[in-house]
Amino acid sequence: MDKKVTVIGAGNVGATAAQRLAEKELCDVVLIDIIEGVPQGKALDLTEAAPVEKHDARVTGANTYDASAKSDIVIITAGIPRKPGMSRDDLISTNAGIVKAVTRQVAAVSPDAILIIVSNPLDAMCHVAYEASGFPKERVLGMAGVLDSARFRAFISIELNVSVENTHAFVLGGHGDTMVPLPRYSTVAGIPITELLSEDRIDALVERTRNGGAEIVSLLKTGSAYYAPASAAVEMAEAIIKDKKKILPCAVYLQGEYGLKDLFIGVPVKLGAGGVDEIIEITLTADEKSALQSSADAVQELKDVLKKLDY
Repeated sequence: MDKKVTVIGAGNVGATAAQRLAEKELCDVVLIDIIEGVPQGKALDLTEAAPVEKHDARVTGANTYDASAKSDIVIITAGIPRKPGMSRDDLISTNAGIVKAVTRQVAAVSPDAILIIVSNPLDAMCHVAYEASGFPKERVLGMAGVLDSARFRAFISIELNVSVENTHAFVLGGHGDTMVPLPRYSTVAGIPITELLSEDRIDALVERTRNGGAEIVSLLKTGSAYYAPASAAVEMAEAIIKDKKKILPCAVYLQGEYGLKDLFIGVPVKLGAGGVDEIIEITLTADEKSALQSSADAVQELKDVLKKLDY
């Protein structure tokens, strides 16, 4: 393949992302994890599936970063997962140290890479990676809005019994309880859902979207979501690899857009070969602005916590 993508963390999210990348034949894939044998074993398993799945992407597993040198994109999934009863905020201390160490090693061998952060708490980990890498803001992105919007789209599809391909949705803000689903901008075949569903049903879908991750954690008991998060990260990677100029909601570093400054917040962005091509500013109502500001305040609190940590 012409492109190379490294996935850091060979757990469920990382391994599934590696599988999706390879099977879409987007790039060669390097899967890295600190546990000896795990990335190598999963890479070998994926390699042995290639003849059946009919792709020629090369999948390599490693415990060091040498194999990832000169990657075009690095997807960071490393960190401990959320457990039942644990908020994303509870993860911050442990995962900040992990993401910082990983990012420094990645930046050293792939100085031109684009980073896609998946580790939680997502918005805070974007700040950690941005500072640890020293990369320009266009090359550090958080996978949040794509996942949250996919969940919203799935719930809309189920509610209205329509194809998911007909659904479009935008979810802005931080990745967590303060995210901001936007029903006015969410459509089915171009028709706003506000014309297709009652207000109480929309409110129910919005609430389920906000709790999408927690709902899965409570069902699994011993793990967290991985199929949808992996798919979301790969959709972002594909848009970059193919220079698609695709507009997706991602966590990016805002410097005045939406009236917010020096924060990673989920907003619609145009993705291309260089990462963030453009931040799209959409018109928000007073209530939507207020909700986005509340979400930004929550992200700022996490950023303030990071400043006090020795990680």
